[in-house]
Amino acid sequence: MSELVSVSEQGRVRHLILDRPEKRNAFNRDLVLALQEATREAADDHDVHCIVLRGAGAAFSAGIDIFELGSLAGTENLRPFRRACIETANLLEEMAKPVVAQIHGACLGLGAEIALACDLRVMADDVKFGLPETKLGLIPDVGGSSRLPAVVGLGNAKELLMTGRTIGAEECFRIGAANRICSAAELEGTTQELVDELLAASPLAVGFAKRVADGIAKPTLAASLEQEVSFQQILVATDDFREAGAAYMEKRAPNFNGAPPGATKRVPETETA
Repeated sequence: MSELVSVSEQGRVRHLILDRPEKRNAFNRDLVLALQEATREAADDHDVHCIVLRGAGAAFSAGIDIFELGSLAGTENLRPFRRACIETANLLEEMAKPVVAQIHGACLGLGAEIALACDLRVMADDVKFGLPETKLGLIPDVGGSSRLPAVVGLGNAKELLMTGRTIGAEECFRIGAANRICSAAELEGTTQELVDELLAASPLAVGFAKRVADGIAKPTLAASLEQEVSFQQILVATDDFREAGAAYMEKRAPNFNGAPPGATKRVPETETA
């Protein structure tokens, strides 16, 4: 097992722990692949009846590592990295076992998309949850745009996706993004209460119920995931994406122009006089 994902066995429950605390568990390719491996092993182990996914240190996950994001500026780099992310998220969602995300601190961007691929989410009251990609000239493309509407409803999802707004645990609970919320001190105990309820039910029945529910709520997931990356490939080639990166480095607000790739820039009249 990679040192980037720690494993803790607690009876029939396996805890997968994102273990890059010095980076607030921001995802780079190595962490994505380590989580994928750990998830596959948990899915294949018949002695494991439930998985808890959590983060070490001060956060669940702050999202994608900014250096990894910079390397995706070329569209030829986007699909391979995204494919690894999608495969990891799909493993969490498709395994015939309940997966509980135990969330504290930041749960943003790719971290939020991974949490949305889990079946249930328990949040501490210090959580900051959001998909801020539109503020970077992008969209959530690892299932965030596809899964969020199924979890919180279309209206709530559109607001979060289109504004890139970050919300706290109470609002997450109100709209359905969190199943249970508690204080940070009670997070482990509250998660265990939920896990105990899941373990009290028939493992096979729980797995089948999960598959039926997902089939109803996300019948076109494969098509929408492909649509996400198609739009993302357009966005990474825009001036707005480059402007968002420059603004981040210069610590200023971005000046988006909304021009599609290859569009001729409009010259202000004052410059042509």
